[in-house]
Amino acid sequence: MSGGEQPDRRSSSARIADELRRLIEAGELPPGERLPSERVLADRYGAARNTARQAIRLLSEGGLVTAEHGRGVFVRDRPALIRLGNDRYSSRYRDTGLSPYLLECARAGKAGRFEVLSVERCIPPADVAARLNIADDEESVLCRENVFWADLDPMQRVTTWIPWPIAEGTDLLQDEVPHPYGIHGVLEDRGHTMARIQEDVSARMPTPDERERLGLPPGVPVLDVLHTSVDQDGEAYELTRFVLRADLSGLHYDAPVE
Repeated sequence: MSGGEQPDRRSSSARIADELRRLIEAGELPPGERLPSERVLADRYGAARNTARQAIRLLSEGGLVTAEHGRGVFVRDRPALIRLGNDRYSSRYRDTGLSPYLLECARAGKAGRFEVLSVERCIPPADVAARLNIADDEESVLCRENVFWADLDPMQRVTTWIPWPIAEGTDLLQDEVPHPYGIHGVLEDRGHTMARIQEDVSARMPTPDERERLGLPPGVPVLDVLHTSVDQDGEAYELTRFVLRADLSGLHYDAPVE
């Protein structure tokens, strides 16, 4: 080791995992490729089989490989991302006849659909109530919960809160909103036209329920997007939390610098 070279303090399993990660990212181990067995990896890198097994676990936790019982470990496919753009609510897309999510799926060449988990009047979480300027100690909102799919992949768990005085007596109480422009068409009919959006984005590991609903492989995080719709009068009238699987989703913003 030369005088300026730092010692490699990584564990043997981390070094093997990093080398396999490099091969995957370089395309030398393409999507769908079966990884060498633990025995072969152990022989190749002069390590114990337990060390090779730990290296594979590190790759799995990083979302790079997936194990198929009885077949082996395979490099995960890299499907097209569903990218949520900042213009997804623009009225210029009305003629497509597609909701914002279905439009994003169509752009990625995928078929979108949704599964309704619940539609009910409820007591809002305190942070939701504060953003919508409503009571947090009574059933002051309509809460809609859905899981959105693209082809065979569950992509997002979506929870929407709408103040009860706005939602009461509307098609928002139905599982499938029949308005041609969906939820936001109903809200416009109630006098709330989207003039501005506010979004807070963070990354985190999923809850057990989110992991199950979204079919998440081990080690894959989620993007947590808290979206607030603000109308022409500056009133926050709808709030939605999007929990997106980070391996298949992306965010795209194109906005002027003010």
